[in-house]
Amino acid sequence: MTELSEPRAGITEQPAVDAVAGLAQVKLGQANKFALDLLFGAQQVMLEEMVFAGDELLDRARTETHLFTEFVSKMAGAHSVNNIKTMYEECGQHQIDFIRRDCERLFKHGQRMIETTSRLLRDRPHS
Repeated sequence: MTELSEPRAGITEQPAVDAVAGLAQVKLGQANKFALDLLFGAQQVMLEEMVFAGDELLDRARTETHLFTEFVSKMAGAHSVNNIKTMYEECGQHQIDFIRRDCERLFKHGQRMIETTSRLLRDRPHS
């Protein structure tokens, strides 16, 4: 009687093994799709960051050039110690404003990067 139960056990285990193997392939396919989506998303984020960095460098160079030309023109127009003192105060205030705007821009960029990264990781298929 034990001879009959052994082949029957093999027959019932085979569909279960096939089901588990099929499920494993589906999960592997989903994992591969997620990895591919993550790779393309990361590539897109990197390209966006390169464009952003280039824009920021140009904007910063333009602003620094503008501040420097303003400083030179005010220095040329200053004819007394009082004028030089006023010019330094005004230029210092412009520089502080520039640094404040630059820090705000960097903070907003950091927020945008956190949102982009979390969206990239959040938009994965759920199973």
